[in-house]
Amino acid sequence: MPSLLELTNRQARRLCVIGQRLSSPRPASIGHAVHDLGMVQLDPTSAVARTEHLVLFSRMGSTFRVAELERLLWDERSLFEYWVHIVPTADLPIHRATMRRYPGWRGDEARSTYTKRWLEANASFRRYVLRELKRRGPLRARDLEDRTAEGWQTGGWNDERGRSVTMMLDILWFKGEVMIVGRDGQQRIWDLAERSLPMDEPKWSQAKISRALLERQLRARGVATPLQFIRAFDGRTPGWERALRDLVREGVAVPVRIDGIAKGEWYAHAEALEQAWRPRTVLLSPFDDLVSDRDHTDALFDFFFRLEIYVPKAKRQWGYFVLPILHRDRLIGRVDPKFDRRTSVLHMNAVHAQEGGTAADGVAAAKAIRELAAWLGAVDVAYDGPVPAPWRRALRA
Repeated sequence: MPSLLELTNRQARRLCVIGQRLSSPRPASIGHAVHDLGMVQLDPTSAVARTEHLVLFSRMGSTFRVAELERLLWDERSLFEYWVHIVPTADLPIHRATMRRYPGWRGDEARSTYTKRWLEANASFRRYVLRELKRRGPLRARDLEDRTAEGWQTGGWNDERGRSVTMMLDILWFKGEVMIVGRDGQQRIWDLAERSLPMDEPKWSQAKISRALLERQLRARGVATPLQFIRAFDGRTPGWERALRDLVREGVAVPVRIDGIAKGEWYAHAEALEQAWRPRTVLLSPFDDLVSDRDHTDALFDFFFRLEIYVPKAKRQWGYFVLPILHRDRLIGRVDPKFDRRTSVLHMNAVHAQEGGTAADGVAAAKAIRELAAWLGAVDVAYDGPVPAPWRRALRA
């Protein structure tokens, strides 16, 4: 094992920001952004905008256009949706390994066993869905009949009557037999995977998949522990230990020690260590990968962050759809916004600064809020709730 490279906490934070393409220069295109990130999580919550749109806006700024993302997904098909994420079609060989394993969900053997049994009990229903898509597709879930012999029963919301078609489509999606090929409002449009993706291309070996997955995820993380960059969608990728050893031996993954963090085994991507530091100030989706690992965010950024969308309103500490504020290499606060599309006003229900926030931080936060408002097409920003005293002048100027 090579000697550990010593990093300060600030250096580690900067590597994370660089890896997540949140420093300059901005990605040249949506395709470049998704390729560099590896995946962008999907979520329909639109208090401000869908999370995938916010993630790409944070990287690209005002040049990001939703219509261009949809063109890449539904027309050019250089991107596709898988496992509730947007991923590059060029990475299909990586994800096909997950498709082949499904429903082998590592870490949840009971669910894997149940899913296999449910598919066996509903084999004729599966054949019906695939036959109808082949004959009439693309289709929405509501265009298909519920012909289940046995309903889905795991004690969750998918047990509800009328959800069996959606469950079957989701399972076939995870298996790589069908794909989402468009949207009708919030309704997903489905078709056979072979019609939308190059499913006949040669398969990669597991060794090649593991190496590519680890290298790309560590690049996107900048600096991370193995648990944060060895995961396929269904769990740890087989052969990750050897792939990591190879990356370390070749100098791609650099073992590091971070000042003040005794816990964990940390690695930095060699390219991130060499990149110039050109910071920006941006608002982040609550699902953004810079903050998605809450323990990682707490350890490196000293920023306690939890999603409160599903917390009862009276028990929320920060708000419903809270956006952290990244300023250079610090998370300086958070806002709880709501975009009123009828009046085109971006409402700030609350603005919170981290302890020790300065007036200069407020100027940076105000600029980032105005940039978000301009991209949304808002005609005004209304500060309806509390704002930090040192930031009041900048925010309400």
